[in-house]
Amino acid sequence: MSLASSELILNADQSIYHLHLKPNEISNNIITVGDPDRVAEVSAHFDSIELKKQKREFVTHTGTYKNKRISVISTGIGTDNIDIVLNELDALVNIDFSHRVLKEKFTQLNIFRLGTSGAIQANIPVDSILISEKAIGLDALLHFYDANHLLDKPFSEAFIKHMNWSVDKSSPYVVSASTDLLNLYNELDVLKGITLTNVGFYGPQGRMLRLPLFDKKMKDSLESFRFKNQLITNLEMETSGIYGLAALLGHKAVSVNCILANRANETFSAHPNEVVKKAIKMTLDLMVKNDL
Repeated sequence: MSLASSELILNADQSIYHLHLKPNEISNNIITVGDPDRVAEVSAHFDSIELKKQKREFVTHTGTYKNKRISVISTGIGTDNIDIVLNELDALVNIDFSHRVLKEKFTQLNIFRLGTSGAIQANIPVDSILISEKAIGLDALLHFYDANHLLDKPFSEAFIKHMNWSVDKSSPYVVSASTDLLNLYNELDVLKGITLTNVGFYGPQGRMLRLPLFDKKMKDSLESFRFKNQLITNLEMETSGIYGLAALLGHKAVSVNCILANRANETFSAHPNEVVKKAIKMTLDLMVKNDL
């Protein structure tokens, strides 16, 4: 059945609506970053760049690094943007735009999120790199899809109970990284942990400037949560959406977090760009070494 023009929205040049990309303009190996300016920080390592495009906050560079074709794209902040980026990346490789039908042959993407994050456990040092084994989503994104089969319900139920979670908030869900991509980091100098994906930067992460918080003990409750000897290590704003949609669509995804702040110790990195540079180079080299 042909996809209606209201569902698969294409621009006049036959590029996908938001990303403004055409199917041959991305690699199967993709790095996502939140900040549009960070795209150039990644592609600065490329041997050559074949494509540079921007539409709104979505900046894409495609090129080669040590003969490996790689695309890097900015998502902006939040899982609402992730819904756009993941669905449109999948459409670029798995939908025939000319006939508006699904392709018979499925193409799998390898998606690496490179982002900044704040630790909530005192023993996680600022300027470390942490790989997300699981993500707890405080957004409602996955609840709009048929996703129950991939959600870790016992984990989320324990979280809801521990946090005395309000029914006025969306129900938290828990999703896992791609084991294949996660294992690529096993021999490297990184930490692994459980990442909490928030719907905002201030109140939803327990920060209070002028507005009073609904739950003033939220940060302490997050720090003390335990489930089967697992604890929440860090906070950010995209990983749960990436893990959930990637798994639903049949792609592989892993989230690489540069720890710039430690909320328990109330500290922030003195040189935040250095750990970001380290994570970029580490991930590019992993892609080449493992011939993704």
